[in-house]
Amino acid sequence: MTHHQTIALDAMGGDFGPEVVIPAACAALTRLEGTHFLFFGDERKINPEIRKYPALLGVSEVIHTDKAILSSDKPSVALRGGKGSSMRLAIESVQEGRADAVVSAGNTGALMALSKVLLKCLPGISRPAIASLFPTERGQTVMLDLGANLACDAEMLAQFAVLGSVYARVVMGIGNPSVGLLNVGTEEMKGHEEVRAAAGILSNIEFPGEYKGFVEGDDIAKGTVDVVVTDGFTGNVALKTAEGVGKLTSHFLRDAFKSSPLSMLGYVLAARAMGQMKNRVDPRKYNGGMFLGVDGVCVKSHGGSDKIGTENAILVAADLLKNGFNKRVAYEIEQVMNQESFFSPIASDA
Repeated sequence: MTHHQTIALDAMGGDFGPEVVIPAACAALTRLEGTHFLFFGDERKINPEIRKYPALLGVSEVIHTDKAILSSDKPSVALRGGKGSSMRLAIESVQEGRADAVVSAGNTGALMALSKVLLKCLPGISRPAIASLFPTERGQTVMLDLGANLACDAEMLAQFAVLGSVYARVVMGIGNPSVGLLNVGTEEMKGHEEVRAAAGILSNIEFPGEYKGFVEGDDIAKGTVDVVVTDGFTGNVALKTAEGVGKLTSHFLRDAFKSSPLSMLGYVLAARAMGQMKNRVDPRKYNGGMFLGVDGVCVKSHGGSDKIGTENAILVAADLLKNGFNKRVAYEIEQVMNQESFFSPIASDA
């Protein structure tokens, strides 16, 4: 059989391991004709699961290892002692060309560290960023960085803007994506030195997007711009805050509908609309943090993801492959770096 693409899966990553990864791969296969899967992990746990899904038998291979990186392991520990682990072997399969992409629900810090060491960064990229889609009033927004780099200089933020813009163009199909820098206000004098310097760079270079200036936290949900750029510390706080607000809103709604018989009747009458709303903001549909800037496709699935969430992470990896994301990024970064103003950030004097 001729395979169009091969995706390496860290079967031991996350809270549920093969019990979720295997059925998720089978579900993704229905939308990914010609895909071959490499499952890395304990074959004693993987093989019984694969036998439950006959569709996988002819399109998958199990690479056995009984070693796994723990969620508590520091990145330095994973780098020194992670040889032979399911995560490292999965990444090495991309490094060696046996797989086209890797997906793992394992330790985020370890996955990023190993990806940077084994796959390296694309030419012109200082550090990779974690990016993900957010549901908004207008549809979807891609936001980065979500935790890979707690502190970022102006040049890194400008690179993230290019990465996010290319993603919005080639994967989301937005012809001229709008880009905003997340800040504490929209005025030019607001924010710390690095974000103001990044604004200076983006205002004076040509890149595959349209810089719209600073945006605030509430602009994320509004969908004010197609791409939101920030440092990893702020991005991760924003991500976790959004997740928390979503859970709190669901909690309040449940309490409100249970408060009286009339409210319960109201829930029955509104059940269809509530289901539609829940589907639009279902975090499982947005699972799959993309390591943009790595010279290889690497996607991080949430550690607690179920089958639907893990399936989506696999589909995210497939989308990056289908659209030739890394080739386009390499081209756009080269074009940007040829511009003198990229290395001469102009911060606001105000």
